Amino acid sequence: MTRTQRDAVELNPIYSRAGEATSAPRWTLPPQPMLPETAYQIVHDESMLDGNARLNLATFVSTWMDERADKLYAEAYDKNAIDKDEYPQTAAMENYCWRILADLWHSPKPEDAIGCSTTGSSEACMLGGLAFKRRWQERRRAEGKPTDKPNLVLSSAVQVCWEKFCNYFDVEPRFVPISLDHKVLDGFELEKYVDENTIGVVAILGVTYTGMYEPVAQIAAKLDEIQASTGLDIPIHVDGASGAMIAPFVQPDLVWDFRIPRVHSINTSGHKYGLVYPGLGWVVWREAALLPDSLVFKVSYLGGEMPTFALNFSRPGAQILLQYWAFLRYGFAGYRAVQTSTMEVAQYLAAEIAKIGPFDLWNDAQDIPVFAWMLKPDAARAWTLYDLSDRLRMKGWQVPAYPMPDNLTNITVQRLVIRNGLGMDLADRLLDDIRTQVAYLDQQNAAVTSGKSAFHH
Repeated sequence: MTRTQRDAVELNPIYSRAGEATSAPRWTLPPQPMLPETAYQIVHDESMLDGNARLNLATFVSTWMDERADKLYAEAYDKNAIDKDEYPQTAAMENYCWRILADLWHSPKPEDAIGCSTTGSSEACMLGGLAFKRRWQERRRAEGKPTDKPNLVLSSAVQVCWEKFCNYFDVEPRFVPISLDHKVLDGFELEKYVDENTIGVVAILGVTYTGMYEPVAQIAAKLDEIQASTGLDIPIHVDGASGAMIAPFVQPDLVWDFRIPRVHSINTSGHKYGLVYPGLGWVVWREAALLPDSLVFKVSYLGGEMPTFALNFSRPGAQILLQYWAFLRYGFAGYRAVQTSTMEVAQYLAAEIAKIGPFDLWNDAQDIPVFAWMLKPDAARAWTLYDLSDRLRMKGWQVPAYPMPDNLTNITVQRLVIRNGLGMDLADRLLDDIRTQVAYLDQQNAAVTSGKSAFHH
């Protein structure tokens, strides 16, 4: 394009430019380049069709950070976390962060712990599972026993990343079903699921479906009983994607972490209640000996060697900087203030939603700032929680409805995830919209039963 042609294009009103006056290609590269401003505008306009992240109450992932964090993020877009020779200070800050977490989670000797960053909790969970599997394999080989049938014990309400782990790495998942009497994995009948091939048990600190904690100390006590009667010494991995960054600040007396000797490893999501943009996760082992050397690669770092253990290689380093910024910015007292405030909003919403006629709470946000509710049985009611979810989406709110896991699939719940950035004022607006949409659905239901209108799911 000549300078004259470019000047002519730049003088055109933005939506009269060549790129804006036609639909952009979807499945092939455009034959010619376009102005960067035009390409920006096309992508910017199309992204407006996404939902408003702040009103997305389905996701656990952070959707807001301080403007100074935004500035830091923009300064670090080009950092590659895995290139430790080129970005040694990013590598150093990664070490600061997992050591802070090891201390926060009461590692007996934080200096002996080991950990790393990941792209999120899913990768962190898989690393914890791989360490379990490899340690089990190495022990079995040393004993001259077969290693072809490892299994992992989990709740039926486990996050799908654990199903992926078992699928990808050839481990049999043994799901302990939840029930109305045992809403989480709590050790009940655990002896029926473990044997000499069990590589570990996963305890969830904040079940994805409802936000409820699984009682790690109670599960550990049951495993102690099993070891006393069978000799099986089975470790625990705590999937603390959300709760591991809530419990230390809001429930400091709850024993769930490395204070329990059977807990070998813990993961969390920096991009959830670690208060960092996606995607960032962390996994920490109580001591380096629990991470098999056969899984660790050595890379050159500041003239020496640094261990690395991850599924992903090149990945952004900016989120690591943001996590360290958050640790410095908030400190213990700041995290406690933020998480306490978020819990108060969640508990307020739970209490108010419980007052709305058709609903029964499944839980009330006493663990993490997440809770779920069900519809009360009513044969005359023609609408469902899926209808309410659709109506709320029309107002911009994303509040999911879904069936519970195996053994309870006949129960549908609706769930709210409250994060930093949703204050009491927005909470009241959400309540107004829930009450309005429930009234609308009830009105439509009444019209159907009287034969005056058609009601559509």
